[in-house]
Amino acid sequence: MKIEALLVDLDGTLLDTVGDFVAALTPLAAELGAPAPSEALVRRLIGRGGAQLLRDLLAHWGLTVQNFEALRERYECHYRAVNGQRARLFEGVVVGLEGLRALGLRLACVTNKPQANAQALLERFRLAAYFELLVGGAQGLRAKPAPDSLLLACAGLGLPPARCLMVGDSANDAAAARAAGCAGVVLLRHGYNHGEPIEAVPAEAHLDGLDRLPAWLSGRACPCPAAGS
Repeated sequence: MKIEALLVDLDGTLLDTVGDFVAALTPLAAELGAPAPSEALVRRLIGRGGAQLLRDLLAHWGLTVQNFEALRERYECHYRAVNGQRARLFEGVVVGLEGLRALGLRLACVTNKPQANAQALLERFRLAAYFELLVGGAQGLRAKPAPDSLLLACAGLGLPPARCLMVGDSANDAAAARAAGCAGVVLLRHGYNHGEPIEAVPAEAHLDGLDRLPAWLSGRACPCPAAGS
């Protein structure tokens, strides 16, 4: 079956956003009387949504809170204030997106990051125009590795998951793709993956950057429709 669309992750795949997370979590840690989290710690913990990140940090600090939702709201407020300020575009992203568009593939961005924050990032880095659809984190939508956001993106594109390929940087992306019934997953080596080697996660390919993906797809038998078809 031909691949007609790519579901592309955001954090760790298109953008390195660790600096934003550290900047948002540092004042929150101060409020709790905890040490500021290091970049290495944050890099290891991010990838499963903001709520899970906070739970993992609380466990790391050995802390409990009476009102977790209030803590989460304060974190989201801190994050909105710094969103994109310390993020950077991974090398090869624009070249890769241009190449994928030239292949005639449809693109959707699928991320655990809250929808408004994700939209602001795509616009800030001039990536929004490449994506037909953005599915971000929302109330009632389980974060990856659950398949919810991928299935919602496929429905929005009007395509069965078997015609969509997931592109990400972590075991969560791979698990979500499998659970959704996607055609497969391609994983990029420059992401986070909780500090574990990405090559240990089964995937159709492990690539150094998004700019390698168009050539990899072109080398497969009937990977996608021809441009303009």
